[in-house]
Amino acid sequence: MNYQPTIGLEVHAQLLSKSKLFCAASTRFGEEPNANVHPLCMAMPGTLPKLNAAVVDMAIRTGLALQCTINLESRWDRKHYFYPDLPSGFQVTQNELPICEHGTLSVSTTEGERPIRIRRIHMEEDAGKLMHDPQSAESLVDLNRAGIPLLEIVSAPDIHTAEEAAAYLRSLRDILVYIGVSDGNLEEGSFRSDANVSIAPKGSTTLGTRVEIKNINSFRFVQKAIEYEIARQVSVLENGGKLVQETRLWDAEKGETRSMRSKENAQDYRYFPEPNLPPLRIEASQVEALKKTLPELPKEKYRRYIESLGLPAYDAAVLTAERELAEYFEGCLTHYADAKKLSNWVMGELLRMSKEEEIAFSALRFSKEQFARLLQAVDAGKISLNAAKEVFAHMFRTGEEPERIIEAKGLAQVSDVGAIEAAIAAVLEAHASETEKYRAGKKQVFGFLVGQVMKAMKGKGNPALVNQLLRNRLDN
Repeated sequence: MNYQPTIGLEVHAQLLSKSKLFCAASTRFGEEPNANVHPLCMAMPGTLPKLNAAVVDMAIRTGLALQCTINLESRWDRKHYFYPDLPSGFQVTQNELPICEHGTLSVSTTEGERPIRIRRIHMEEDAGKLMHDPQSAESLVDLNRAGIPLLEIVSAPDIHTAEEAAAYLRSLRDILVYIGVSDGNLEEGSFRSDANVSIAPKGSTTLGTRVEIKNINSFRFVQKAIEYEIARQVSVLENGGKLVQETRLWDAEKGETRSMRSKENAQDYRYFPEPNLPPLRIEASQVEALKKTLPELPKEKYRRYIESLGLPAYDAAVLTAERELAEYFEGCLTHYADAKKLSNWVMGELLRMSKEEEIAFSALRFSKEQFARLLQAVDAGKISLNAAKEVFAHMFRTGEEPERIIEAKGLAQVSDVGAIEAAIAAVLEAHASETEKYRAGKKQVFGFLVGQVMKAMKGKGNPALVNQLLRNRLDN
């Protein structure tokens, strides 16, 4: 391709506050239409905003996690536009002086780690929601979302492929969830992304005409929408056309972007300072105190798992994908020190059953100590690996002690040398021809003989000991 794509992303993340940005109305999702409203978010005359302090703390923590400069003074502005879901006719946002600026987010790409600059993070209120009745010409307005606190996180135009854009969004969502400021739920609209896409001839020092794609609600669709838009813009230019600055929507069913409206400029919004809110001033001591509340971030945890725990990159990526999973894994490590064996069980049996039963790690019926004791029983040869999986499934569903399950189900592994040697003697006598074949050089029959010994012991023989004693008997 003779063109260089340039992509900038604007993310709107809903914050995990119990009340709205400027009033006491609830932020609970899924309520009846217009159940979570207050005179302020309905734009009733005479109502005045009161800033939610918890939202400010969340904005600061986000800025710190993304290596931003935290502005000790920021300001509120009115952004005017006229839609039925915005009863006041303006949105309160931070245009001229946001709370956070000049950050960086490192993302993993096929060419290694790449830093993506973050221009700004600012707080603003959400609008309501229009619901269109397909059976009539009416549109209904639900103001439950009106006034919901959002962070808008704006990247610099440092992204050049659709894959990088998707990687940036995944990394950003992981951080917001890790630090506990957003649930990152794309289906419920808690994490929404707009993409600004342009192309220019390779080597050009100026950017091309920018097209905005609005409200894409999945990482896969972000990638597909950007790929489509780049191809569309190339086709327009190659066929002698001219690109126009506009806003487009992604049509997931047709797999294409389509024109929505011409792109507004800043003057179209008629920004001016919000007269009902003074400048927001915060203390440096508040910023330092909030910095101490930040957990270890996903990338840092991922590197530590590889470098300090010796885990493969794949294991580290899976275990650090969710903070709850990582914390559970590390809690188990305090009782069972073999990180790789523990990782295998967590990524295998634990994740599988948690998904099947739809149980969160915080709601597991068994303790981390019980989990550790089960793995220690396998290491000590008290039960086989297959028996341990059976014990785990029972422990998962009931919370019963692993030792009690082993005893009740008769799953204890036989490590008694005399008992194993007696079983071996009986098998070799019953399968004399296979024994002779082994001694004549057909070593592949060894597996058959092992299976016969395990069958004779009803699967309870210690596999390592069975292998060792059988080989000693056959080779001597």
